[in-house]
Amino acid sequence: MDAEHIGEGGGREFRRVLETLRSRMLDGTYPLNSLLPPQRELALELDVSRDTVQRVLRELSDEGWVRSRRGSGSKVIKTQRIQGTTPPPAEEPVMTLGRVIGSAFEQDEVTLDVCTLTSESLGIHVRLLLDRIRAGQSTAPRSIDVRLMLPAESVPWPYPVNVADPADDRPRERLREIARRSTATLEETLYELKSENFVTDVRLQIRHAPTVPDFKVYLLNKNRMLYGTYKAIRRKIRLSTGESVDVVDVLGLDAALLYFSGDGGHAVDAYMVDDMQAWFDSRWELLTEEGVTAQGAAAPPA
Repeated sequence: MDAEHIGEGGGREFRRVLETLRSRMLDGTYPLNSLLPPQRELALELDVSRDTVQRVLRELSDEGWVRSRRGSGSKVIKTQRIQGTTPPPAEEPVMTLGRVIGSAFEQDEVTLDVCTLTSESLGIHVRLLLDRIRAGQSTAPRSIDVRLMLPAESVPWPYPVNVADPADDRPRERLREIARRSTATLEETLYELKSENFVTDVRLQIRHAPTVPDFKVYLLNKNRMLYGTYKAIRRKIRLSTGESVDVVDVLGLDAALLYFSGDGGHAVDAYMVDDMQAWFDSRWELLTEEGVTAQGAAAPPA
């Protein structure tokens, strides 16, 4: 996610539009090989300037999500892949993170245990879920309990690395800022679910681990799991100054995920879910430190 580099207001609008277009590509609204709507149409729909849309499209191009050509529009060239032994329902032949999380939230009591680098994907999809609940398109659960395990900022983050100057900490600080902002977005969204009386009980616990994860894992309602590794790539990113630098980074939002169902009739799936749940519980209790908790989400002011 790009930082603010044309003023605070423009930065907020930039991030909002970027998150919107990313989420639409992630949930299949803009499928692979499709064309995004024209810039003028996006600017009108999202109530921003065309310049903001152009900057967002440049960022998406830098990240490898779209290929933009003058006169031909912006084509989606990347999406998030989810594979599993249990086939998705016939009415939803494409499995996406948003649909898996949405299915988990159809339960009356929701538990999410997540180990990740920044919580950016989770924050985006929970925000989309809130929007669907507000619109009457989804039913809210009675309770939500989230445990979020993130890397401590005090440990060395091995990426992103500036290829020209490995000692340059600005790319890594950019990623840490994404982590802070994503966590704040998740906290705010959970608080809104409770404060707007959609969900009766909401709890968010955050703990910091002494290592930077090589994978992300989502454990949903103790019987579903999504697992994906962070693979190294070389790409360009923009810093808060607007400077573009070549870095070695890892795949995050679009990382391929493996889906396991603990009650889908596959013994290997059930074993993987149980084993990873035990892994998460052990690290949570023995190898993490308390982080900033979502006090507002857990107990909003009267």
